[in-house]
Amino acid sequence: MKRTFARAAAALALATGAALAGSGAASAQPLWEPLQPIQKLDVERYTGDWWQLAAVPQPFNLNCAKDTKANYQLLDPANVRVQNTCTRWDGGRNEILGNARVNDPVTQAQLHVSFPGVPTQDNPDGPTNYIVTYIADDYSWALVGDPFRTSGFVLSRSPQVSTEKWQEIRRVVESRGYNACLVLTSPTTEGSNEIRPLCTV
Repeated sequence: MKRTFARAAAALALATGAALAGSGAASAQPLWEPLQPIQKLDVERYTGDWWQLAAVPQPFNLNCAKDTKANYQLLDPANVRVQNTCTRWDGGRNEILGNARVNDPVTQAQLHVSFPGVPTQDNPDGPTNYIVTYIADDYSWALVGDPFRTSGFVLSRSPQVSTEKWQEIRRVVESRGYNACLVLTSPTTEGSNEIRPLCTV
């Protein structure tokens, strides 16, 4: 447990220092405006496995050391089964099952994600807390977050990303109003094993 918090604290300190230094990039989507969804999400095409490549740190995943993944399976036109997994610092595996309910039938890119038994998140009905704000044309990677950008996740079909792709990811993250220095990379066994601010890629 001490190792968990030490690594997380070190990464957060590095991110804070980088943020204070400033990324120098202008945002196409102002921070004070709610995160905007893409025009149309093909929910069925969105299903399957996604690797977390980077994220705004959240309390619930501080014990995830590497290989954080999400699997989405369509239950019906309005509901998606969510299975989140990761490898802990002690080598064990974490898993949680939940549901994502489409709140926006026009774009289908705004959803409410819930997890039974988790305080404040156990009701399948609720306000939007998961917005697909970017997705590649080939559905190879996506950026999702909540309306106020307190959360943000870079998801990819592959755990391996080229330097050029990382730079593209950073540009998209910043264009959606995020401070890339507050988004930390997520280690994967087959990809990068570093935890560092996205603004340094």
